[in-house]
Amino acid sequence: MPTLNWIGKEKVVNHHRDVPFRVLEHQYHFSAEKGVSAESSAEAGNMIIHGDNLEALKALLPEYEGKIKCIYIDPPYNTGTEKWVYNDNVNHPKIKKWLGEIVGKEGEDLSRHDKWLCMMYPRLRLLQRLLKDDGVFFISIDENEIHTIRILLDEIFGSNNFIEQIVWNKRVPKNDKGIGNIHEYILLYSKQSKHDHRFTQLKEGIDEIEELIQKSKRKNLSIAETETEVKKLYKKNGYDRGITLYNNLDRNYKLWGKINMSWPNGQTFGPRYDVLHPKSNKPCKVPDRGWRWKEDTFLANVNYDEIEELPDGSYKCGKIWFAKDENTQPSSIKYLDEVNDFLLRSIISLKSSGSIDLEGIFKKSAFDYPKPVRLLELLLNSFQDSESIILDSFAGSGTTAHAVLNLNKLDGGNRKFILVEMEDYAEDITAERVKRVAKGYGEGKKTIEGTGGSFDYYELGEPLFIGENQEHLNEEVGIDKIRQYIWYSETKTSIPVIAKEERLKQSQNKKAESKHYLGERDQTAYYFYYHPDEITTLDHDFLATIKTKAEKYVIYADNCLLSKEFMAKHNIIFKKIPRDITRF
Repeated sequence: MPTLNWIGKEKVVNHHRDVPFRVLEHQYHFSAEKGVSAESSAEAGNMIIHGDNLEALKALLPEYEGKIKCIYIDPPYNTGTEKWVYNDNVNHPKIKKWLGEIVGKEGEDLSRHDKWLCMMYPRLRLLQRLLKDDGVFFISIDENEIHTIRILLDEIFGSNNFIEQIVWNKRVPKNDKGIGNIHEYILLYSKQSKHDHRFTQLKEGIDEIEELIQKSKRKNLSIAETETEVKKLYKKNGYDRGITLYNNLDRNYKLWGKINMSWPNGQTFGPRYDVLHPKSNKPCKVPDRGWRWKEDTFLANVNYDEIEELPDGSYKCGKIWFAKDENTQPSSIKYLDEVNDFLLRSIISLKSSGSIDLEGIFKKSAFDYPKPVRLLELLLNSFQDSESIILDSFAGSGTTAHAVLNLNKLDGGNRKFILVEMEDYAEDITAERVKRVAKGYGEGKKTIEGTGGSFDYYELGEPLFIGENQEHLNEEVGIDKIRQYIWYSETKTSIPVIAKEERLKQSQNKKAESKHYLGERDQTAYYFYYHPDEITTLDHDFLATIKTKAEKYVIYADNCLLSKEFMAKHNIIFKKIPRDITRF
């Protein structure tokens, strides 16, 4: 496998490990029903984080490592221009500062490609860690970095986990190089190739066709008249055969088509048996190479007790179509709603209408070149998981969240989104867009009904560890944040929430657990024996305060006076603060 090298690579290969772990500071909760409130909601699940995405990804690790089903990112394309809202030549002050600190003097000589790779590499490493084992990763990119990002992703994800390089035909040309460039790329990788992935998409025009049929029914058009209207629509829009094949309507106005029943392989032969015509009762013509189906399958689909004569003189018998007589071979019947999707194509033709989407929400062009909602809906619905967590760490205007909310409304799903945006518009554009989509927007005939939904908004807070080598706990973050981190590091779960009333009762109960008790999981009790202003010691006096009976005990403290033999006998594990606290 080819290896990609660039100036500064050796300085950033392990940089994701050195990024400080910052706590997430909750700012407010939003719901479509109640608006903004101060309290967070564990049930919401949706998050918008304002802050540098490298540090935000690190902050997500304790709770979300290995739990994200899908990641979609739309990073800077590195075009070298200065016209993007997200500074696309990667000279943003925060990134320049980071390059200066991490890459050092070499950074002064970096080309814009080297800078871009230095910026992307540690972020991709953290993103890969956040994915579930059966997770999938999409990244939008154009010709400026497609050649480098492919090699970089092969290195991080493994070349055997590459699935496809999708071409997005935007239909809107960019004419700055003497050629009408109308496409971008979407690279698709999996976390592990051992998991089977099947990506599908709805056939183009399904919604429009259904709308036409419903309109015809309201006008009391006959089936024949409606079929004529459907065929006109097919011709007008130039749909492919995957749609136009289905041009017949049954008595319930459901579209169906005739599927060839001949044996499909030109080198082999299928079964041969007699198929009787429903009217003449004579055997129909057998295909030259036999039938596609076994006789049992045919008999399970045909129904001679329910013969329906069609206007053109042909017949329907269950799910088999027969011509007027036995001289034409029959076909199987397939309904369009049974085959309304197909495998996601490696070329997606979809107009670049993201700016129009935003103008409908903000009544102005609030963001340059956002991705169209329809494109994100197509990608996020392609892996058929309506309960997934979806992460976008280059959130921009919030298109990913918009698509998630739309899909949930459409199919009743429970997808969750996590957005990260480092620019100052994270509140005024990213979060505001999600609020309006959830509540509804527009006026008059252009009113768009709200999708419903909620999210919690966060800012990146203080680092949990301080010092040149992150050797000290930062007490400024507060004991609750530290306790949450310890619990996450041990159990990979959220710390149990105890109501204030219950805490008061426990504090008044002489038999209540120590305030240093974190919780119990898998027969292990966890304790964080810590005081900001004094040294704590794990000794027999502290053990006397423990009320929980467990098979094993993990106890954090500054020192330990218990013997190794005693701890081994009683299944006690001592962890020294802060030395033995896991760094993510």
